[in-house]
Amino acid sequence: MTTPRGLPQSKEALLKSYRTRLKDDVKSMLENFEEIVKLAKGEHDTQLSRMTQCEQDTYEMHVRAANIVRAGESLMKLVSDIKQYLILNDFPSVNEAITQNSKLFRTKQAECDQKLMSLRDDMAADLYDLEEEYYNSIYK
Repeated sequence: MTTPRGLPQSKEALLKSYRTRLKDDVKSMLENFEEIVKLAKGEHDTQLSRMTQCEQDTYEMHVRAANIVRAGESLMKLVSDIKQYLILNDFPSVNEAITQNSKLFRTKQAECDQKLMSLRDDMAADLYDLEEEYYNSIYK
C-alpha cells in the first residue's frame, strides 16, 4: 500500500481514523436529528394509547438528543486531537518560530553588549579623571 503525499503509514492511518471519526459523528448527529423531526410530526398509527405514545416519543427524543450531544462532544474532542497533532507535529513552523526567537534574542544581546561596552568606556574615562584628580590633589 502506497501512502499519498509522502506521509508515513502511521500518520496516514491516524489521518484516516480522524476522517472516519468525523464522518461517523456527523452521520450520527444527522440521523438522530432526522428521527427527532419524524417524531415531532407525530403521525404514527400504533396500538398504544395517545398518552403512552407521547411519553414514549418524549423519551426517544431525549435519548436521541443525548446522542446528538455525545456526537458533538466527540467532534470537539476530535478537533482538540487534530490541534494537538498539528501543534506537536508541525516541525517547520516550530523551527521557524525558534529561528525568529533566536534572531530576536541575538539582536537584543548585541544591543545590551553595545550599551555595556559604552557604559564601561564612560566609567573607565570617569575613573581615570577621578584618579588623576586624586593623585594631583594636595589633600591626599
